[in-house]
Amino acid sequence: MATPEVAIPGARAARPILPAIGYGAIWLFLIAFLIYPLLRIFYDAFTDEAGRFTLVNFVQFAGDAYYVRSLGNSILLGLATVACTSVLGFAVAFLLVRFDFHGRGLFSYLTLIPIISPPLVGVLGFTFIMGRAGTVNVLLHEWFDLARPLNFVYGLHGVLLVETLHLFPMITLNVVDALGKIDPSLEEAAESVGARGWTKLRTITLPLTTPGYVAGALLVFIWTFSDFATPLVLGVHDLLAAQAYLNIVQFVDRRLFRMGIVISALMVGLAVVFLVAARRYVAIKDYSSLSYSRVARRRLSPGGQAAVVGFLSLIMLASFIPYLGVGLASVGKGWSLTPFPLQYTLQYYERVIVETPKYIVNSLLYSTLAGLGCVVLGVPIAWILARTRLPGRDTLDGLNTLILALPGTAIGIAYIRAFHTPLPWLDVKLTSLWIVLPLVLCIRRLPYTVRGAYASLLLVHRSMEEAASSVGATGLRSFRDVTLPLIWRGVLVGSLFSFMTSLQEASAVLFLSLGGWETIPVGIFAFYIAGSANEAAALGMVLIAVAALSVLIINRVAGTRMGGMFG
Repeated sequence: MATPEVAIPGARAARPILPAIGYGAIWLFLIAFLIYPLLRIFYDAFTDEAGRFTLVNFVQFAGDAYYVRSLGNSILLGLATVACTSVLGFAVAFLLVRFDFHGRGLFSYLTLIPIISPPLVGVLGFTFIMGRAGTVNVLLHEWFDLARPLNFVYGLHGVLLVETLHLFPMITLNVVDALGKIDPSLEEAAESVGARGWTKLRTITLPLTTPGYVAGALLVFIWTFSDFATPLVLGVHDLLAAQAYLNIVQFVDRRLFRMGIVISALMVGLAVVFLVAARRYVAIKDYSSLSYSRVARRRLSPGGQAAVVGFLSLIMLASFIPYLGVGLASVGKGWSLTPFPLQYTLQYYERVIVETPKYIVNSLLYSTLAGLGCVVLGVPIAWILARTRLPGRDTLDGLNTLILALPGTAIGIAYIRAFHTPLPWLDVKLTSLWIVLPLVLCIRRLPYTVRGAYASLLLVHRSMEEAASSVGATGLRSFRDVTLPLIWRGVLVGSLFSFMTSLQEASAVLFLSLGGWETIPVGIFAFYIAGSANEAAALGMVLIAVAALSVLIINRVAGTRMGGMFG
């Protein structure tokens, strides 16, 4: 005779407590390391030295013609970058998705390469090749005896060039992702009523890619809006991000320091406004689909293939100019007023890898910890968004999207203001502990892991989990045995992208890095400012190599369907 099962008092009641504790822990983390720093920077911007509410700081900003011009320049630069990247990104995406030609797979991979290095590395490469004493100007002087070098990169036009060639893959990835989700029957229906060629593209295809495109365009704008390293290297100071950085790091004039905080608060406020304006296109639900459609690619004629390959080759050639410059500078000696280095050596790699390995070690450590943190937080957040209707779910979705739009410069300054006082019950400042760097990286890159896991969860039908529950599997065991094996690709892609982009992060960590904590981007900036461009180039090549390996793995696992992580 079977022994009746004895219910353990409180056992069933205890089960719902654990998810509630986990949900509370997620919110506690976000409140402590995202919401509180942002509120602190707004508090500082709207108060005076005595802590009294005031609008004087913003009045002073509006009354300063230089700051107003910097705001206008930043907005115009962001819009111009969006326009240029849209033309390139749409063209490349459409060719890769809709046409079949020789080398298509190779170009699909090469398109991802420009985005793997921070703009700081790209701008260094451009100065080596297209600067006033760069390869191009030296050759032009030798061939045409030019009296003065041509200014290819120094100024706003140079910033636009660097940002465009670095960021157009964001548009490409999102448009490729959107094109892959279009039901072919919609275009077939348009053709049946006579809409072909440009008419079909304008009236059917392009409107259906709008959600993905808007997500990419918003990120391109914010990325350009918040980048201060590229303008400073190219001698452009009248931009908001550059002014925020210069005003904060001077640490002498309290008025300038306060104005740096005001500019940072303004950047966050503008980012929120831009995000709200595009909210219905940017939310996670707008970028995930239960399936991708199989696209029938059109085989091009020999002439058409030659034209497409030539067009894509020109874009890739322009995009790879920085890598050529950085690569040559990392091994070249005596490269002064000559087209190419006179001698070659590996001594710069020895200095940055053997003599000062802290940059590489720190970057790998912080980015790995940040990636693990993104998995620990991101997978539960994705589960909450995809499988529950918990209170605050929509707010959690909004915060996750907001992180993508927040300027890194403002986040770094917000952390300085929020955590430069001793922690409760501890006589220590968080900014004096190296753990602050993995924390800020985790917050900055969390959305990529969330989106990778979320998109994969939508492909797992609830009935599979319900079947596991019907045979006694608890929620945690059902997730471990059924759901996780089915979504691991999305989690892996998201976490690898979080890791890779953490390696590149410069805007936030530059403000928080103390002696001995420096990462690779901080080292590149420090070497360049100190006049050691060769060491900066060697560090840049190390960063490119690690990021290229990450992209190779991501490409193998997810292909070009990683665009949804950006929107």
